[in-house]
Amino acid sequence: MEPVEPVEPVEPVEPVEMLEMLEEPVEQVEQVVLELKEVLEQEQSSAGDKIKLLNQKLNDALTGAALQTGASLSCRLKSRLFSTGLLSRCVSLLESSRVGGATTSAAALAHTLSSCCVGVEPGDRSEAFHRLFLPSVMNALLSLAARLMKQAQSLHLLKKVLDSVGWILQTHNRLTTQVLSSVHYEQLQMSDEASVSLLCVQLWTHTCSSSRDFVSRLSDESVTLLLNDIIGQLAVSSEARVGGASVRLLLLLAGELRGRLPPLLRAFRGLDRLLSNDWRGRGFDQEVDQLIKIVQSSESSDDTERVRAACVIQAAWRSHTTRRRVQNLNRAVSTLQRKYRSRRQQQQKQQEARLCEETLRYQVNLRRHQARRKFHLKQRQLLQLLPPDQVSSYLCECERRAAVLIQTQFRGFRQRHKFKLHKEKEKERLRRNRAATVLQRAVRLFLERRRAAKVPPSSFWIGQKGLTDRRRAELKKQVEDYITLHPSGRVSLEECVFLHEEVQSLWASHCQSVVQTRREEQKINTLLAHTHTQLHTLREAPPLSSVTLSEAESFLSPSPSIAVRARDSHNALLQSERAPWWRTLGSEVPSGHAPLEEAGLGGGL
Repeated sequence: MEPVEPVEPVEPVEPVEMLEMLEEPVEQVEQVVLELKEVLEQEQSSAGDKIKLLNQKLNDALTGAALQTGASLSCRLKSRLFSTGLLSRCVSLLESSRVGGATTSAAALAHTLSSCCVGVEPGDRSEAFHRLFLPSVMNALLSLAARLMKQAQSLHLLKKVLDSVGWILQTHNRLTTQVLSSVHYEQLQMSDEASVSLLCVQLWTHTCSSSRDFVSRLSDESVTLLLNDIIGQLAVSSEARVGGASVRLLLLLAGELRGRLPPLLRAFRGLDRLLSNDWRGRGFDQEVDQLIKIVQSSESSDDTERVRAACVIQAAWRSHTTRRRVQNLNRAVSTLQRKYRSRRQQQQKQQEARLCEETLRYQVNLRRHQARRKFHLKQRQLLQLLPPDQVSSYLCECERRAAVLIQTQFRGFRQRHKFKLHKEKEKERLRRNRAATVLQRAVRLFLERRRAAKVPPSSFWIGQKGLTDRRRAELKKQVEDYITLHPSGRVSLEECVFLHEEVQSLWASHCQSVVQTRREEQKINTLLAHTHTQLHTLREAPPLSSVTLSEAESFLSPSPSIAVRARDSHNALLQSERAPWWRTLGSEVPSGHAPLEEAGLGGGL
């Protein structure tokens, strides 16, 4: 436990000397600020010595400023201390754990800091003062109180620090939530010492009673935290002093809050039973009865409000359901009509879509039939252009190709079907083989284990291991006799090579025949296509009166021999037509006419 430093007496300052020192206020304030900075900047001094010097100089300055008429000098001094950052450095020094045994000076400095926080005019730095500086001061004071709580002989110093906290709260009530939510304050609440709990309750009692509008300015969240703290003390502590102070504080809050307290007490169920069972007969029964009446009145008002709220909700629900029922009755006919119209419209759309589909199918079939008929007519016209001796061969070729196509499709279908069946059978066979293999393996293993279990353990063998030479010769003779009596039916290696070469030659000849057949079929198809093209070109040929030179050249055959023969036949025909009539009496057909037809047919083929 840290030793407590005795309080050092401060030398009194005569009022006349203080007035002489403060003849020039501005210069004196600056002088005080410089002296405080020099104290804080001393590196050789310990934290305890700095706290002592700071406390002495701050007390002297504040006392001298208070002796001035009015509060302008004191306010100016406090504002200057805040603006220069001296108060923040004092707070950081107070928060440090290097204070050591200077707890008395630290408590005095805490009291001085609380005085400096009241009556300050931060000016432009108002937001920093309220959001940063004041919370840091409160945290420093609570941390110091938590350290003093651990010292049994420092209760008077703890009371002084808590009074400083209350002094700040009276002016800045926004810090109430921070205090109640602080970790250091929770340490004070969890203390086993009844005196510490009593000091915490007295802190709030003194704060609420000193300032008239302190409680009224608190938010509901802060009041709830405060009620939680007080009722927690009632539930945990068994000391009559702590219980009496807590009950009186609750009555004080009830008198200040009035209508705001009952709704907040509804969150603490069973408070009346706690007061009746634990705190009667302790010397303050009258206060306990008053508090029980307040709690029970809040619960009864809560029940009444609940019943009234339930009635309102039920009435609103019944009226809502009635209105909905009436609206539904009015909308029933329109709903039925809308559904019937939508269904009829949907059926009409489906019928129209079905008619459109049927019409489209009919048009497709009609166009297909017309195209097929047109194709047959065109094919008939082409057949009429062919010579009579080639019509039958052309029709036979068409039938043959159609038959080949049908047979190809059928054979492909049959082979695919057979392959599918064969594949399924092969899968089934493989599955059965695998199953049989698994079963055989399992049976063999089982039989081997059974045989191994039945075989007696081998006795100790003395003698030569393995076969003798005589026994080996006998076994070899038996094998040779068996091979002589039972010759093998397998083919020798030379026969296998000969069969392989024969199969390769047969396969090569077959491939050559297939290639030759394909070439012949390709040549026939080419000739037929060329014939069809020539017939179509002849059928679409323009008359000789309107033919041009380029169009006449397009009818020439690509073969030079056929073109020469055709030119000679044409010249012979022209000469026979231009010859006199008496030269044509001996010949029925002019020479070169038949070769022209043959040349034309040959060029087409």
